[in-house]
Amino acid sequence: MAQTFEILIKGGTVVNHDGVGQRDVGISDGRIVALGDLGGHSAGEVIDAKGLTIIPGVIDSQVHFREPGLTHKEDLESGSRGAVLGGVTTVFEMPNTNPNTTTPERLAEKVAAAHHRMFCDFAFYVGGTEDNVDDIPELERLPGSAGIKVFIGSSTGTLLVDKPDVLDRIIQKISRRAAFHAEDEGRLNQRKDLRVPGDPASHPIWRDEFAALMATRQLVGLAEKHNKRVHVLHISTAVEMEFLAHHKDWASVEVTPHHLTLVAPECYERLGTYCQMNPPVRDAKNQAGIWAGIANGVVDVLGSDHAPHTREEKDHAYPESHSGMTGVQTLLPIMLDHVAAGRLSIERLVDLTSHGPQRLFGLRGKGRIAVGYDADLAIVDLKRQETISNAQVASRAGWTPYDGCQVTGWPIGTLVRGRKVMWDGEILGVATGEAARFY
Repeated sequence: MAQTFEILIKGGTVVNHDGVGQRDVGISDGRIVALGDLGGHSAGEVIDAKGLTIIPGVIDSQVHFREPGLTHKEDLESGSRGAVLGGVTTVFEMPNTNPNTTTPERLAEKVAAAHHRMFCDFAFYVGGTEDNVDDIPELERLPGSAGIKVFIGSSTGTLLVDKPDVLDRIIQKISRRAAFHAEDEGRLNQRKDLRVPGDPASHPIWRDEFAALMATRQLVGLAEKHNKRVHVLHISTAVEMEFLAHHKDWASVEVTPHHLTLVAPECYERLGTYCQMNPPVRDAKNQAGIWAGIANGVVDVLGSDHAPHTREEKDHAYPESHSGMTGVQTLLPIMLDHVAAGRLSIERLVDLTSHGPQRLFGLRGKGRIAVGYDADLAIVDLKRQETISNAQVASRAGWTPYDGCQVTGWPIGTLVRGRKVMWDGEILGVATGEAARFY
């Protein structure tokens, strides 16, 4: 029996749990309602996707959109523009704002500020601290909460948890999977004199592999002690990846496009402080270890760690320069280029950017191209060649470390809950982003 859809995407190659194949996609009421050969059906809008690939919208589970308090370099609206321009349909935003997101009131303020102002859907991490340990069971379950985020090592902001007993109490309290920035603060303090003024190439020497491994070992040990689930963010070392391969019962693993793409010392010679991140971009040996973690299945998700700073903040002489770079808009183009180069399959990319986050965090109705799921889709041209430029960047920061980088593979369109919000580099309509829902 013929159906009438609100939107019918015809002739594209769909990547989902059934594999890769040509399928039409019927959408109504913001959800996918039909998949297959839908030639006998009609729609209010037909999108011709011949020659294009349809993947689930990217779920970027680590972004810093800097609102409130730091909106001179990003805000929820501008960050979400970059997201949908890059095929990202849901983001998990971080708590190290000013003030920090550590209470029910601060979380509710963020959710209200984002509702129908962001172009993508969203959830917000709540910072775990010594002061709110007893509130964690409530904070994890509030509307719009992505769960708890803890900074074991210092980075941007004031959310450092460097007392072992406090970390133990936080992990004891969590029930959802919590996310962690893992670098050992004691070792970082001991090695500060290894920072060379004016030389950002000394950044990975100061924040070395062992600082990361020490914190990750501590974290996994506490997860095992309390039978809890932890998520280790932005793995940057081969030794951590080898360790985590033996502890998957407790820990899930995130990697980032910049650790997979940029490599020291070349990136510091070329970009200076503009590739300064925490944890740092490291050498080829460590990068090879991260790619091995993708190949052997240790890595669960890919997050951008979009962490914008202004040019003025990046141009301070090292080590006064700020750590962080833009990334939400370039996550998919950079990784599609890796697909084109044969470093990973399109199916593995989809697993890292949509299926994986859905599994780990229990997102409802997202992360799959399947009947009954939200029509969150990225339509990409796997053969299109483009040159990434600063001029394309929607972030208030106005720059990307990939300026001038030619890539093969490009997001053509983005749909969020059945609404076409981006097509061929143009934002369409008004923002209708809503809080993501969790099991």
